Amino acid sequence: MNNEFPAQTTVFAKTAFFAAILAGGTYLFAPYIDLTSTANLAWKGAGVWLLAVYAALQAKTIDGWLITAVMAMGAAGDVLVESDLVRGAMAFAAGHVVAIGLYARNRRASLTGSQLALALLIVPLTAVISWALPADKTQTAPLVVYALFLSTMAALAWTSRFPRYRTGIGAMLFVISDLLIFAQMGVLAENSWADAAVWVTYFVGQVLIVLGVTKTLGGEVSRL
Repeated sequence: MNNEFPAQTTVFAKTAFFAAILAGGTYLFAPYIDLTSTANLAWKGAGVWLLAVYAALQAKTIDGWLITAVMAMGAAGDVLVESDLVRGAMAFAAGHVVAIGLYARNRRASLTGSQLALALLIVPLTAVISWALPADKTQTAPLVVYALFLSTMAALAWTSRFPRYRTGIGAMLFVISDLLIFAQMGVLAENSWADAAVWVTYFVGQVLIVLGVTKTLGGEVSRL
């Protein structure tokens, strides 16, 4: 794992990262523990909030602060969605907008045909799937609007100069996580494993995103 960190990563930053992994990984067990709502919210938000702390401790440039903001808005969304789905979705959408700006600033110089094809397909495909999944079609319009922000973020992450096997795949996992949530409004409504799958794909996605961005940016700073 140490080779995933920029060379100048401090002990404090590494501690924040591993604390994030501990908080996010163990949150899978939260449904089986009798917790107050406050304790549950704190536990749920801690994982990605600590990823934001890790990113902040690494930040040396505008891009470093942008990925910090992306993680912070994700943590806010994790907490807000528990009490108000709309407010939670707005926090996530705001994070996607910031991420879109980050990835647009860091476009890859050249793309293969398959890389470009996936980037072009992910937006309409995500929108169509988001429309098809909920059983109640009156819910689909806001889901599709949100899906456009989500999938545009993923497309630009995939075509950014950040590592595709970190940031690119992480963004795709984020898409899968939200599509699983939409599926819980329809075909997966009675599936007990879906909640765990949503959290795993989401949290692993966020970890991969922040690792890819900070490693790339940190390597550049170390050469200055």
